[in-house]
Amino acid sequence: MLAEELTETRARTLALASGLEDHTLEQVHSPLLSPLVWDLAHIACFEDMWISHAAGTRALRPELFTTYDAVETPRSRRGELDLLTASETFTHMAVVRSRTEALIADGAAEQTDLIELVICHEQQHNETMLQLLALAQLPDPFMVDGAAAREADAATAQGGLDLVAFAGGGVTIGAGPGQGFVYDNERPAHTRELAAFRLARTPATNADWLAFIDAGGYRRRELWSAEGWRWRMREAIERPLHWTADGRQWRLGELVAIEPDVAVVHISWFEAEAFANSHGLRLPTEFEWELAATADPTTGRRNPFPWGDEPVSRSRANVDQVSGGPVPAGSLPGASSAGLQSLIGDVWEWTASWFDGYPGFSAYPYREYSEPFFGERYRVLRGGSWATRPRVASATFRNWDLPQRRQIFAGVRLAGDA
Repeated sequence: MLAEELTETRARTLALASGLEDHTLEQVHSPLLSPLVWDLAHIACFEDMWISHAAGTRALRPELFTTYDAVETPRSRRGELDLLTASETFTHMAVVRSRTEALIADGAAEQTDLIELVICHEQQHNETMLQLLALAQLPDPFMVDGAAAREADAATAQGGLDLVAFAGGGVTIGAGPGQGFVYDNERPAHTRELAAFRLARTPATNADWLAFIDAGGYRRRELWSAEGWRWRMREAIERPLHWTADGRQWRLGELVAIEPDVAVVHISWFEAEAFANSHGLRLPTEFEWELAATADPTTGRRNPFPWGDEPVSRSRANVDQVSGGPVPAGSLPGASSAGLQSLIGDVWEWTASWFDGYPGFSAYPYREYSEPFFGERYRVLRGGSWATRPRVASATFRNWDLPQRRQIFAGVRLAGDA
């Protein structure tokens, strides 16, 4: 099954790069993101390193590891490096994959958690690649018309300002034994005491955001933190990323009308906080978010997913990249027991929490994945987006980014005290 998942994941990676000329793959489109060839070669080097480790054998191209190491070579420097060409990159990917398949077939790569790490890592880079396609206004690689999904009944989509009450109390947070592969920052499961709170039925919509703009939200200094206001003024921020002054938005290489009933996307944490302040509300903590995504108030049970036990799929949530963007909340049968929509998929949801380790945190299998980012610098996002692969999306997965970042597919779900 893992071999099949490796094959499916690689097919998706190659599909994202298909149809692009070599110079487009090799070009630096934005200092915020790598050239696509760096991501592709990084995927291959990561696989080479960890499958070699799992099999107890020597890596194929260890001399490439520093160039394609995410910590050693920050994004802002990757365009200055002597990178493999597009042709050389695809060849390296194929050679590494051929050896991976041989080691798995021979039973040499027995550490299945490391194979799952390789799969999830590549799938996460699929979403990063889509961020670049959006920033560079390159076309949708799947050419799938998501209009049918977006035309679904959106009667339940008007919940961005409709808050549902939760009792709080002692809550289990994090991934426990038997949950399958999870990242180190999701462990260990532990108990948090939460006060009663309220959480919006859906993420904030484009209609909500247009009202925020019309009410002067980007000009009202009192809504913004000091750091957020300095960022807004310095960058001349007046609307979400990819929105245009004439009331349209770029959506994977296509300029389209802003759809009022879908979740607003490509907003920073600073913008999300100002929007919450404009309504006398706040951002949820990541622990409030996880309670809402797992609690079943009718049974008192903690569900693995908002809707119950069924794994994440496109039939339940707007995930897996093919929709091209957010769809109206309520157009898919993925509501939680408390009636909250789109907790998984659609848009990543900013939270008030700083990214840090849980009590008893232990780095595994390598320190550089989570621990260097702990502290009061990065904010946590939850839930996944339309560009997240189903295997990665879960109620315990923790994403993180700097509060000014907008290239990620992020929105906001409002919260309030009881």
